[in-house]
Parts: sequence; C-alpha cells; structure tokens
Amino acid sequence: MADIEKAKQSSSSDDQDDQVSVHEVQTNASGHVDQLPRQYGLLAICATALTIDNAWVVLGGSFVVSIANGGPPGLLYELLTACAYYFVVGACIAELASAIPSAGGVYHWASVTPGPRYGRIVGFFAGHLGWWGWMFGLASIVYIPANVTVQMYAVYHAEFNQQPWHLYLAYVLVTWFCVAVVVFGNRFMPALQTFGLLVICIGGPVTIIVLAAMPSHASHSFVWTDFENVTGWSNGGAFLVGVLNGAFTIGTPDSVTHMAEELPHPRKDMPKAIFAQLGLGTITSFCFAIALMYAITDLDAVVNSPGAFPLAAVYLQATRSRGGTFGLLFIILISILICSIGITISVSRNLWALARDDATPYSRWLSHCNERLGCPVQATVVNGILVTAFGAIALGSKVAFNDLAGSFIILTTTSYLLFILPHLLTGRKHAPVGPFNMGPTVGPIVNALAALLIVFFNIVFCLPFTMPVIGHADAMNYNSVILVGLTLVTVVWWLASARTKYKGPVLPRMDEKGRVIQER
Repeated sequence: MADIEKAKQSSSSDDQDDQVSVHEVQTNASGHVDQLPRQYGLLAICATALTIDNAWVVLGGSFVVSIANGGPPGLLYELLTACAYYFVVGACIAELASAIPSAGGVYHWASVTPGPRYGRIVGFFAGHLGWWGWMFGLASIVYIPANVTVQMYAVYHAEFNQQPWHLYLAYVLVTWFCVAVVVFGNRFMPALQTFGLLVICIGGPVTIIVLAAMPSHASHSFVWTDFENVTGWSNGGAFLVGVLNGAFTIGTPDSVTHMAEELPHPRKDMPKAIFAQLGLGTITSFCFAIALMYAITDLDAVVNSPGAFPLAAVYLQATRSRGGTFGLLFIILISILICSIGITISVSRNLWALARDDATPYSRWLSHCNERLGCPVQATVVNGILVTAFGAIALGSKVAFNDLAGSFIILTTTSYLLFILPHLLTGRKHAPVGPFNMGPTVGPIVNALAALLIVFFNIVFCLPFTMPVIGHADAMNYNSVILVGLTLVTVVWWLASARTKYKGPVLPRMDEKGRVIQER
C-alpha cells in the first residue's frame, strides 16, 4: 500500500483524474470491476492497433481480387477512397472511445447513444453484429499466414501439389497457436505487439526498397492510368464495388477499443491509437501498393498463379530469386502472425464483454476471466473453436469462405452505424464528453457524413462482384444474405431469451473526466 500511495503522490492531478485503476475506483467506465491488468502504455496500445490493422500485409494478401476492379490504378485509387472513408468513421469511434472507454466498445456506445428507451435493444444488435463481423475477419486474417506458410514450402519444392487440406491444416495450427499465446502469454503481449510495430516499421520499408531496387519494372501508365475493368460493370461501378477491397485493408478502427480496460489512461490514449492506426496504415499500404504494382512484369502469371499466395509470384518476378522470395515472405509471415494474435486478443475481449452483460448464451461461463492469466479463457477458446469451424468451409467451397470473410466489412460498419446515427439523432446528449471531442459544430457534421457513407457503401458492397450474375453463381455477392441472416439469428435469440433476461451493460454515471460518481 505504501508503494501505491507514493505512486499517487508522484502523479499529476490530471493524470490521477484520467487514470482508471482498480485501486482508485471500484468500477470502470463499463460499470464492472477491473479484472484485466492495465499493462498497455501509449506505445504498446498504438503498436497493438497498428499490428492488428497491418494494412500493407493484408493488402498483399488480397490484391489479386482488387486487380479485377480497374487494374493497378483501380487498386491504388480505391484504397485511398477507403482510407478517407474510414478516417471519417474512425473520428466517430475515437470520440466515443475517449468518452466511454469500455471493453464492450461499439456495443457499449450503441447502448448509450440512443438513450435509455432504445439503448438496450440497439446495443444488443450492435454487439452481436459487430462480434460476428470480427469473427469472420479473424478467420480471413488467419488464412493469410496459413497461405504464406504453404507458399514458403512451395518456393523450394517445385513438385509440390498443393491441396485444400494443406491450407486447412496450416490454418488450424495458426488458429490454435494464436489462442495458446493469448491465453498463456498475456503478460508478454505489450512487448510482442511493440515488436510487431518494429516489424512493420522495418519490414515494410525493406520490402518496398527491395521491390523498387530491382531492374525490371512495369510502366508508369500500367500503374497509374491504364484502368482495366474486367468485371462487366461500367468503370464507375467497378470502382465503387472495388472500394470493398480497400476497406478490407484498412477497416479495423474499432479493434483496440475492446482493450480499453487494459490501459491506465484510456480516455486520452485510445483516440491516439485509433488515429495512429489509420494514419500509418494508409501510408504503409499505399506505398507498398505502389511498389508492388511496379514490380509486376507479367500480370496474367500473377492472377493465374497456382500457388497458395499470389504475392509470391510478384516477389519471384521482381527478385528472380527463390531466396529473395522466401525472405520477403518470411517478413510477411512474422508480421501477420503478430496481427493474428492481436485480433485474437481483441475478439476474445469482445465476446467476454458481451457475456458479462448477459448478452450471450451460457453468459455466466463465458464471462469468467482468469485473473491469474489476465485472460477471459473461455471466450478465447470458444472463438478459436468457431474460427476452426469457419475455416473448414473453404474445404468445400472457397467462394463461400471468401463471401463469409468479405462480410466482415458490412457487419462491422453496420454495428458502427447503430451508435453513430442515434448519437446524431439525439443531439449527442446521452454520451459524456471525453478529452477528444469534436464539439457541437464539427461533431454532428462528421457523424452525419459517417452515417451517410456507411449506408452508401454498404449498399454498394452488397452489389454483385461481376456482371452478369445470371448463370454465374460464383459472381454473386452474398454480403446482404449474410447480414440479413445474422440479423434474423439475433432476432431469434432476442425473442427466445434476451428480451426478458438481458439487462444491458451497466451504465455508471461519470463526471467529465470519466470517474464513476454514482453506481447502479
């Protein structure tokens, strides 16, 4: 106790007001007693945000899909459009993360901004749709290191005949490696995520320099102006549909908000982490995309590559070396493994936050947190089981798995809309004011713009990928079907049980500095 008193005396009064510690208050902004160690400083939480996003690596894993919507110019300009879109949405998320730093994140804010009359049901649906979205996002991200691992083996084994079960085996191993690290290595997570930031800041530029230094490059027109549209849409339609690929690259602005209860100063530091993630993600992914497009000398060979990871074909064209290709893939592997671990942390906290508010089946069991390990073990393991099951879908249909993974954007942005739109319509009066606040003039404008963009792009992202659709089942976009289906599943759970048993998150009364001044 003497050490605690000394620490308190040495802190500034502002820091004491902002710091939410189990020693100072019995409840945090979520209305629950702290159960997770507050071990992430500003650098560590920014590092976690950046490694979870890992935009340049994610772009490398999906760029072949983007090529159809306008070739290299389409990929570059669609990426910039998606980044601008998510900066607007990210500002709304940062504002609420500063006001209500809760592990529930979007779920908690959607319970607050509509007011007491509608907050319970709106928050419930926002929480479930957001969690499903992140589950599908985790499944899609885990497939990247699985693909890279198989491709690294194939680099030195030309006779290797890749089979779907090879990828699934690697996928399962990566999934449970991440679960094990999160469960048993929580105290090492800040250091690991900081190391991940180092890999991004060094590995990304090294990859770009290597690609740029190679003697053979594509023409300037190929990269910047030759808009090649093979989707069947008009050029404008192809461009808008293609923004989905850029959104998948950058669209993780709420990821670290579920770790708010693991920061000493979440109200100040969380917005910084969100904007650092969006800013560095935009810069690294765009610079990498430019270098990657210039490195392509045979686009058809890349698009039709039989390997697990088409990016390897670009690296091989650029370096003309198996060793160089293997080395660049190794950078990708290390970076995306740390990314997968970070997302596993975030998604486990998300499910745990829902469960402790009785928003899930078996909530008493799922809401348990092992304070010795500093981890909600049950929630983490359940997520691992579900991700393993989702990955098995690819054994039967790669198209079905891709559609499931692609719904990540639709589901998460819909959950954002469920707190942004009520915040706007209620005059922004139900949420407390945090250190980062856009004010009564700018705030409503940004909220309105974000809501309009989400509605517009969600409609666009539900359009078929290519035209015509009739007779081409693989061209169908099932995002709308998945959104409606999961909404109906949530409705069923609401009517069957949650309507009477679910009480909603505990919403303590807080002062302007986020201190609990009245508990329910």
